[in-house]
Amino acid sequence: MTLRKRFTLFTIFWLIFILILFNIFVYFFVIRITTQSEEQLVANKISLLLENAKISTPGRLTDPNLLNEFYNVNEVIRIVEPTGNIINQQGSDQELLQRPVEFSRTHESGITYVSGMRVLYMKVPIYQDLNVVGMVEIMRKLNLLDSYLQVLVAALSVTSLGAIFFAIFGTYWFTSRLTAPLQTMVQTMREIDRSGKLRKMEHKGKEESAELLQLIRAFNQMIERLDRTFAGQKQFVADASHELKTPLTVISSYAGMLKRWGRNDSAIRDEAIEAIAKESERLQKLIKSMLTLAEAEQEDWLKLETFDTVQLVDELSSMLQKTFNRPIRIHAEGGGVRLTADKDKFRQLMVILIDNAIKYSKEPINITISHTKNMVRILVSDKGIGIPEHEIPHLFERFFRVDGARSRSTGGVGLGLSIAKRIVDLHDGHIDVFSKPDKGTTIALQFPKKNS
Repeated sequence: MTLRKRFTLFTIFWLIFILILFNIFVYFFVIRITTQSEEQLVANKISLLLENAKISTPGRLTDPNLLNEFYNVNEVIRIVEPTGNIINQQGSDQELLQRPVEFSRTHESGITYVSGMRVLYMKVPIYQDLNVVGMVEIMRKLNLLDSYLQVLVAALSVTSLGAIFFAIFGTYWFTSRLTAPLQTMVQTMREIDRSGKLRKMEHKGKEESAELLQLIRAFNQMIERLDRTFAGQKQFVADASHELKTPLTVISSYAGMLKRWGRNDSAIRDEAIEAIAKESERLQKLIKSMLTLAEAEQEDWLKLETFDTVQLVDELSSMLQKTFNRPIRIHAEGGGVRLTADKDKFRQLMVILIDNAIKYSKEPINITISHTKNMVRILVSDKGIGIPEHEIPHLFERFFRVDGARSRSTGGVGLGLSIAKRIVDLHDGHIDVFSKPDKGTTIALQFPKKNS
């Protein structure tokens, strides 16, 4: 069942339920009010009758003129003795006149039914010298009132059916407009699935509700993100193919040279072996970096723990300092700085940044670690060749190199900073680059402090 039909049926069901409750309430409320009004009229008539001087005079209860001025159509008034004998009676309705007499020494009133019609009755005792000498009984048919109630029922039924009729068409029209963007979205997704080409949804602006506009914007943002992701994947595949092609071409060329001339020429053989070994090592680094990037896309790539960043960076710097024979200076404010992060990934991040600083500078490398209440800040600075300002925005793109020839000479594959950026992003951190050509580069890292 479609959302439109469900919404329409749900709305109609609740409308019918509410109308039924409302009609029942109105019907019984009108009955109560009108019945109370009739009871008050009868009570007032009996009060006037009892105030008549004749009613308290012995022997005058049988006077035929006593009840004439109080008589009404569809009504019977009678005076009954305690023995049950009717001594005075006025009325023309045969059904009421044939009603049996039940004497009552107390005030009684209520509703009874005669031939399916409601009859209001009231009995009041008559006193003479503090003795009950009789009873006044009035019975009135409520046929006129019941006819009004039938008109009321008919009016409520017609208006309810009209309300339901208009509600069906109104709800269907409203849900059609409400679900139109959803249907458009479904059609767009089917078109994307059929053609394989991403495209956004168009919206009419003010004609749509705020929630639908948010849904359309979210859908379009998702399409934009998917478009960027697919474009990035295509570019990554193209760049990876290009990067893999170079070492494979070199290895293939030198392998062919060895086949043709290298067996008897030691110089050619040594050159080929050296080149193949070098390109194989470069190929291994490239594949390792590509696998690292692929693993970095997984949500559970990180294993968080709390550690001392100053201690970790100091140990890492000592190792790299001995390996590359380059001085690396650590500047830490306030001693140890605790950080909750993936220790191995953080170490990998620092290796990438320090390795780049060593490759492209000959001066000592400076690492500054500071922290605030909610943030850890790390600066990796060098006095190297620097980066042109227009190249900085592309620095974290995969396979991007500021100077391709220089990067190849230093063994870079253009994936290090992409991996670094991914590690920083997964830790909800931020990375900035400040650089000027021939003056050096500073990589600024910021990480929020988290509870482990």
